[in-house]
Amino acid sequence: MKILLVEDDERLSRFIERGLTEEGHTVVLRTDGRDAEDQLFFEPYDAVILDLMLPGQSGMEVLRHIRSAGIRTPVLILTARDAMEDKLRGLEAGADDYLTKPFAFEELLARLHALARRATGSFEAPLRCGPITVDATRRQALCNGRELSLTHTEFALLEYLCRHTGQVVSRTRIEQQVWGDDYDRSSNVVAVYVNYLRKKLARCGVKGIIETVRGSGYRLRSGD
Repeated sequence: MKILLVEDDERLSRFIERGLTEEGHTVVLRTDGRDAEDQLFFEPYDAVILDLMLPGQSGMEVLRHIRSAGIRTPVLILTARDAMEDKLRGLEAGADDYLTKPFAFEELLARLHALARRATGSFEAPLRCGPITVDATRRQALCNGRELSLTHTEFALLEYLCRHTGQVVSRTRIEQQVWGDDYDRSSNVVAVYVNYLRKKLARCGVKGIIETVRGSGYRLRSGD
């Protein structure tokens, strides 16, 4: 996808841009509301990630202007404002979805994919990783044909490992993709959740499919 990222927080914008680029998307960054609006009038995009508090003019103004001009590009509002009235105001102004900070990158990615599917009327095919099937559209995971009962974070972790089946992914990259940029680097949260997944997979007869690669990270084996 070609994505317009409108965010004036330099640290956060670098994190999002890096993550989306690693996932194969093209990202154009704008840090000013007026610049972002001009960009949307002259360039087509598959989706917009829009902060509300911007220099130049607010994200809400940008949203109202492009919608009144007939621009229907899917817009995901990304903001620290978590009050229900702010969310409703954004949706009423024409936003397609609303995500509050801090957030897990994997959730941001899933929401962008959902917006793209909605806009095109298409759906992503389920991921098949040996005995595991992950359906991102339905947020459903199967193991040997049996549905797994997973928390949101467990599902995001399994989906990420499935998307990189056979590849070694580092603990740092998993933290960034699943938990977002606001995580404690000294914690063992990845190991804890990998252990949760291993136990749930073992209950349906699948053991050893998530490998620990010492000093490097984790790998989901492609075979069963």
